[in-house]
Amino acid sequence: MEGTIWAVVPPILAITLALISKEVYFSLFAGICAGVLFYSNFSISMAISTTVDIMSQKVSGNICIIIFLVLLGMLVSLMSKSGATRAYGQWASNNIKTKRGTLLATVALGVLIFVDDYFNCLTVGTIMSPLTDKQKISRAKLAYIIDSTAAPICIISPVSSWAAAVSSSLPENSSLDGFVMFLKAIPYNYYAIFTIIMLFVLIIFDFDFSRMRNYELKYGTSITGIESDNSIKGGGNGTVYDLIVPIAALIIFCVGSMLYTGGILDGNSVIDSFANCDSAFSLVIGSFFTIIVTAILYIPRKVINFMEFANSLPEGFKAMVPAILILTFAWTLSGVCGDDYLQIGTYVSGIINNSSLSFALIPAIFFLVALGLAFSTGTSWGTFSILLPIVFAVFNANESNLMIISMSAVMAGAVCGDHISPISDTTILSSTGAQCSHIEHVNTQIPYALFVAGISFVCYLLGGFINGYVGLIVGIIATPVILIGIHKKQKAN
Repeated sequence: MEGTIWAVVPPILAITLALISKEVYFSLFAGICAGVLFYSNFSISMAISTTVDIMSQKVSGNICIIIFLVLLGMLVSLMSKSGATRAYGQWASNNIKTKRGTLLATVALGVLIFVDDYFNCLTVGTIMSPLTDKQKISRAKLAYIIDSTAAPICIISPVSSWAAAVSSSLPENSSLDGFVMFLKAIPYNYYAIFTIIMLFVLIIFDFDFSRMRNYELKYGTSITGIESDNSIKGGGNGTVYDLIVPIAALIIFCVGSMLYTGGILDGNSVIDSFANCDSAFSLVIGSFFTIIVTAILYIPRKVINFMEFANSLPEGFKAMVPAILILTFAWTLSGVCGDDYLQIGTYVSGIINNSSLSFALIPAIFFLVALGLAFSTGTSWGTFSILLPIVFAVFNANESNLMIISMSAVMAGAVCGDHISPISDTTILSSTGAQCSHIEHVNTQIPYALFVAGISFVCYLLGGFINGYVGLIVGIIATPVILIGIHKKQKAN
C-alpha cells in the first residue's frame, strides 16, 4: 500500500474523527493504528513493533522540542507563581483600556517574536492571556491571533527557523542559493500576507464572522470561554519587571544561541548563522539559561522562596504534558505516512509529475497540493521538503519568475494546511499557549483560513497567467474590501 492512495487514509481518518468526536488523542491514535496496519498488511505483531519504532524515532528526533516545551512550561509556571503575570495584567488593564488596543498589542507582540513559531505560540499566549481575559476576549480568538502571527510571520521573515528550513529544502546539487530564493519568494507568499491584513481588518472594524463570531457571542463576555486553563495562579509579590526580564532574557538567549549554533564565532555572517543554526537546540539553550536568570532574579529578592521555585518546576512540566502527548502522536502519524513507510510524498509526487498542466496553472495547483498535504500530515516543513524539490524539477532548475511564484505557493499552501489541520504542531501549540480547547481553536480558525486560501488561490492564478505582483496587488485590495462587505452585511441584518 506504499505510495498509493491508501497513504492518505490514516491522516484523513484522524482528522475526520477529531472534528467529529472533538477527542484528539483517540483520533490521532486511530490514524496511527490504521497506518501501521496498512503498512504491515494487517499483521498485528508487525504493526505494534512499527508503531514503537516510529514513535521512538520521532521522539528522539524531536527531543529538543520536547525539552524546550518542558523548560518553557517551567518558566511560565515560575512567572505565574511569582505574581508577575498577575501584575502585568493589572498594569496592562490600567494602560490599555480597549478591546481593540488589546488585540492590536497581541498582534504586535506576535509580529515582534519572528524568530521561531514554537517560541511565538507559547510566549504570546502566556503574556497576553491575562489582558485578553480582562477585555472579555475568548481564548479561541486569542489562539487564532497567536496562530496567525506565528507561521505567517516566520515564513516571510528572513531571520527565522522557517527560512532555514525552506533554504535547506532545495536539492543538494542545486546551483541556486536557497536563501536568496527564499528572499525572492517573500512578496508572492500571498496566504501569509493576506492573513496578516485580515487580522488588522477584523480588529480595526471590530467584528468576526462564521464560527468565530458564534463562539465570541457565546463566550466572549465571560471567561467560561477558557476550556482548559492549566495556568498556575500566582501568590508572590512579583512586578511587571519580573515578567519583562525573563521574557527579554528568553529572546536574547534564544537569538544568541541561534547565532552561536549557526557558526557566527567561526566567521559566518548573521544571515548565514541564522540560516545554518540548529533552531531546536538553540531554543533549549536559551530557555535553560533563562530559568537560571529567573532564579537569580526571584530568589534573592524574595519574590518567591526556594521551595516555591522548586515546586514550580514540576508544575510547569505537568502543564505541558497534554501538548507533548498530542505532538508525539502527531509526529508518529506523520512518520507512518513518511518516505520510509506509506510514502504519501511519493504518491503526491507521482500525481503531479504524471499530469500535463499549463505552466500558468502550476502555482495555483502547487498551492492546493501543498495545502492538502500539510492538512493531511500536519507538517509545514515536511511539505516543503516533499514539494520544493518537485518545483525545482518541474522547471529544470532554470530560475524564472514563475518558479519563484510556485515556490511561494508551496510555502503558502503549507502554512494554510497547517492552520486548518488538527494534527499540526503549531496549531496544537497555539491552542496550548492560549489555554484554549484544541478542537474549538481548529473549528473557529478553519473558516478564516479558507477565506484567505480562496483569495490566495485566485491570486496565484493571476500570478501564473499575468504577473506575480498583479496577484499581490489584487489580494491586498480584495481582502479588506470583501471583509468590510461582510461586516456591512452583518450590521444591516
